[in-house]
Amino acid sequence: MAELVVERIEIPAFVGNSYVVGFPGGPCAFIDAGADAAKMSEAAAKHGMTPAAVLLTHHHYDHVSELEEILDRIGKVDVLIHEFEQPLASEFVTGFTANIEDREVIRIGEDLEFRAVATPGHTKGMLSFVGHGHVFTGDTLFRESVAGVRAPGHTTFEDLKSSILDTLLELPDETIVVSGHAAPSTIGHEREHNPFVRVWDGLDPEGDEPVIVSLPDDDGVTQDHEVRLVLEAADYDGGTKCWIRWPDGADDLVPGSKVRRP
Repeated sequence: MAELVVERIEIPAFVGNSYVVGFPGGPCAFIDAGADAAKMSEAAAKHGMTPAAVLLTHHHYDHVSELEEILDRIGKVDVLIHEFEQPLASEFVTGFTANIEDREVIRIGEDLEFRAVATPGHTKGMLSFVGHGHVFTGDTLFRESVAGVRAPGHTTFEDLKSSILDTLLELPDETIVVSGHAAPSTIGHEREHNPFVRVWDGLDPEGDEPVIVSLPDDDGVTQDHEVRLVLEAADYDGGTKCWIRWPDGADDLVPGSKVRRP
């Protein structure tokens, strides 16, 4: 069998990625739909592949914004997304044809196959897609970083941690991690080099530095809070991501731009 094609189509405005995935000459899938529709279609055509499905990891704008334009170009194909994400994605676009459930197997033609796995945290219905030695992680796991848990539709820090440690890191070390932002990695690389994973695994110690975090309250008014900084690490966008601990012991993940030393 020919080697799997994974074309990364970058989204400069969001430092993001969508993907065209398939075997040359056969049907292919678009994984996420935030990249330029023409570039997605051209990438498929370059390898003689016919778009047959769009798989959406979650509902955020930078992952779905070009869906309608893509469908205008390639025609009606299956557009699959978790049921928790569909009503939220509908604020931006339409065109979904079916829900995907955790552990569901998606077959595209005779040779292309993915297994959807639930990886909540960044959003409630976040899915990763596993197949052919790759895992498409959406916004759950990035190269040497992790997702936040304050974006629309989020769940909890504990969910994100479990999604990474108990689901994604159970995959073989050689599995290629293909995320919604930043360059590819491997499960083995993340196990060894991801700062968050290393602390979770007990390889590196937690920090306990007092810092101030500035976040909006329920009324949208930004308030300062005294918290503890457990970890600050580089993020995919050139900034940092901070693991903080609230006075009640709850853990959280916020952009480094929201944190300052007193």
